[in-house]
Amino acid sequence: MDFLPTLWFILIAVLWVGYLFLEGFDLGVGMLMKTFARGEKERRVLLNTVGPVWDGNEVWLLTAGGATFAAFPFWYASLFSALYLPLVFVLLALIFRAVAFEYRGKVHSDTWRKVWDWAIALGSLVAAFGIGAMLALTTTGLPLNANGDRVGGPFAWFSWYAVLGGLAVVGFALIHAAAFVALKTDGDIRHRARRLVGRWMPVGLLPLALWAILVALQHGKWFSWILIAVAVVAAVTSWLANRSDREGWSFLAMGVFLLSGAAAIFSAVYPVVLPSTLDPLWNLTVENASSSSYTLGLMSIVAAVGVPLVLAYQAWTYWVFRQRISVDSLPAPVDFAAAVGAKEKVEAMGGKA
Repeated sequence: MDFLPTLWFILIAVLWVGYLFLEGFDLGVGMLMKTFARGEKERRVLLNTVGPVWDGNEVWLLTAGGATFAAFPFWYASLFSALYLPLVFVLLALIFRAVAFEYRGKVHSDTWRKVWDWAIALGSLVAAFGIGAMLALTTTGLPLNANGDRVGGPFAWFSWYAVLGGLAVVGFALIHAAAFVALKTDGDIRHRARRLVGRWMPVGLLPLALWAILVALQHGKWFSWILIAVAVVAAVTSWLANRSDREGWSFLAMGVFLLSGAAAIFSAVYPVVLPSTLDPLWNLTVENASSSSYTLGLMSIVAAVGVPLVLAYQAWTYWVFRQRISVDSLPAPVDFAAAVGAKEKVEAMGGKA
């Protein structure tokens, strides 16, 4: 088996783990806007925890999709065409969520903010569930024929594996977000976030653990079970660190849980990149779904230069915005429309705004 297809399978898995780790907590923060925050000030605190980084986190999703398209075009074509309908909803959810982040504070009105709060919360929920369902089906299979085309109607993809994957990412995002909020805030919201992690972590992480266990049982590779054991230890460590008021260690240990669990899943299905539930002979693998060696080699050179730069930039961003945020540190809200109107009025009178 050639080395480059395997290398890019690993790199794509790493990109998805990076996306779930970074975008996971800001999708979770979006959902917490309507389930956790008490009042407008706490919602503003939640938004400010992810405000400087949420758009940068989405780059990982674009990079994972683009890398799949370039390195494994047959995998990309079969997966995205089979899941065309749910991925359209994911795209719409991400669009409404992004627009809501930008427009929420433009008008000083409770009704205006409430509409965009729901857009953020529901957009985050739909995006997390849809991406989880897609990744679960990538590892458990779709009804594909010998040409890699979906067999069945537009809902042929829907199965309890898809539901499990969706719940896995939603549950992880909520717990991961609570750990992030405990790490990034101060005051009452910090203590409540820590209590949420301690109380709901077993429930939130259970679907992801179940997904990893089912894939390991199906494919039976011994090293996948070792990785699952590491994930369990990491989850327990995160829970204990949270109880000891060590939010940083709790957040990092949850990242180890995600990394180990995802590694267990991807290593169990390797070398298959997209199983066919109709016939194992029609599985897409790192060999029959990959691009040419020349393409993969050129991509490797570009990635060797670009990936470290992206990592360095994002690390710098998180370092710059590392301070905790509290309700008391928030500035007074500004009515954007009123401010624009006042500026135009001054200019009309011949003054300077």
